Amino acid sequence: MDINQYLVLAIFASTIAALVFTDKRPSFIFASSLLALLASQQLVISDIIRNFTNQGLITLILLLLVSSAVDKTSLIKRLGRTLVTANFKTSFWRLFSITFASSALLNNTAIVASLIGPVKQNQYHHASRLLIPLSYAAILGGTVTLIGTSTNLIVDSFLIEHGHPGFNFWDFTLYGLVAGLSCGLLMFLMTPFLPLIENKNNQYNSYFLEADVAPNSELVGKTVEQNHLRNLPELFLIEVSRDGKLISPVNPDFVIRGGDKLIFTGNVQNVDNLSHIKGLDLFAESDGLFRENLTEVIISNRAPIIGQTLKALGFRALFDAAVVAIRRDGESLSGKLGEIKLQAGDFLLLATGPDFTQRHNLTKNFFILSEKKMATKLTKRQEWITFGGFLLTVALAATEVLNLATGLLFFMAVLVMNGVTSNNEIKRNIPLNLIIVIVGALSLATALEKSGLIREIMNALYPWASTVSPFWALVAVYLLTLILTELVTNNAAAALMFPFAYGMVEALGVPLMPFALAVAFAASASFISPYGYQTNLLVFSASNYKFSHFIKFGLPISLCYSSIVLALLKYSYAL
Repeated sequence: MDINQYLVLAIFASTIAALVFTDKRPSFIFASSLLALLASQQLVISDIIRNFTNQGLITLILLLLVSSAVDKTSLIKRLGRTLVTANFKTSFWRLFSITFASSALLNNTAIVASLIGPVKQNQYHHASRLLIPLSYAAILGGTVTLIGTSTNLIVDSFLIEHGHPGFNFWDFTLYGLVAGLSCGLLMFLMTPFLPLIENKNNQYNSYFLEADVAPNSELVGKTVEQNHLRNLPELFLIEVSRDGKLISPVNPDFVIRGGDKLIFTGNVQNVDNLSHIKGLDLFAESDGLFRENLTEVIISNRAPIIGQTLKALGFRALFDAAVVAIRRDGESLSGKLGEIKLQAGDFLLLATGPDFTQRHNLTKNFFILSEKKMATKLTKRQEWITFGGFLLTVALAATEVLNLATGLLFFMAVLVMNGVTSNNEIKRNIPLNLIIVIVGALSLATALEKSGLIREIMNALYPWASTVSPFWALVAVYLLTLILTELVTNNAAAALMFPFAYGMVEALGVPLMPFALAVAFAASASFISPYGYQTNLLVFSASNYKFSHFIKFGLPISLCYSSIVLALLKYSYAL
């Protein structure tokens, strides 16, 4: 090997070592690798720019941006409240089915993030018996279609770069469905082996908020338990105000009536879960001010409003703002929100009008602390446009009527024009760290091929490869990718292993497709480590799991999944 190949090999090895043995962010490590490749003249700027404009990367970014808009719809949140019942079997299969199916089309990380709250807050079962299956169901569902997980799109972009037409939308479906459903059944049989862990308490400031039940609300005539009001993530129903009387505590069999005022306490960042319940209006919504940006203030010690209620003050007219929620440290609040007497030091979360910042009485009453970003409720028309438009875009791509990236781009324009999302929101949601990881991994893969290092390695391996069947070469590629995805990240594993898989195909003269599928499926098969896949990390952080819990539960799942995928690839391509 020449000096350039040794340099590329050193950078490659250093990148893997840094990902495995340091706590640096993957984006920092890959950015450093990128700079090292440029500094050592193994790549030029045009190589980097080409990777930034990679079709798979652009499709992935558009898909993530669209998924964040689809996540605003009420569907997942409404389903989340009804998932967990007293029957564990029913709860498990509801959770698995919804997560598996939705992850085939939507961003599986967003699905898991939306469902963690209802699972943690359920009143019937230890969340630790459901959270790992939730993550694994999302991983398995992501392998069913081309757009189910980012690794599929990354491998697809490599195929296109090497002159292959790329994957079809349904190329993954047979393997993903058979392996996914089989692993789902195995997970259900293994749930008794999951630990029984008390729920982890998240740290947040508990606010006091009020919501009115409209006469035609979907809640009317049903009990608290039937309405699943005890499954709201980090929001707790503590009182009901009815006909001027406060009812507390609120029993599960308490029947909701029109005109009731429901008093909640909890994490105000999850208030959008209330706004998705039909006929339940937050205090600020009645003033027409509830919107995406909420302002948090604290009442000053010399404020003229101290000792008065929101109702008596005419708060809306006085400040061009409505109070969404209130928090008083060291004291539990009770009663209607509009009738609580304000005190110095109270924290208020305000939905503000256009004249709020111009009011001269602000500094006399408040210290303004911060703005909070809240997910705003979509209108019925916006929900239909968002969900219907997404399904139409996917259907056109699946039937090869329209290129997926083109369809997503036009769909994004439709979302902006209809106010579902905005230019500022798109800028905030651009996954910069993920882009750096993928571009860094693609660039490292480019350097491996451009320097001839892949060719040298394949020449060294050819005596071994020529003595084994193509299937065992496929198994070797699969296992190396599987090990790498458990140690680093799924996207990095896919990008770094594809050049080696392609080199193996060139050396053996065998079809490329089964090896490309093997890399894609293996890169998604992170069942043993909580750090190899984002959904695993989410549930790991949400509970008090130990690393050993993932190993004990995940190893049989990994063996089942891998055996099925490899067997199907062997017989599908007669290897």
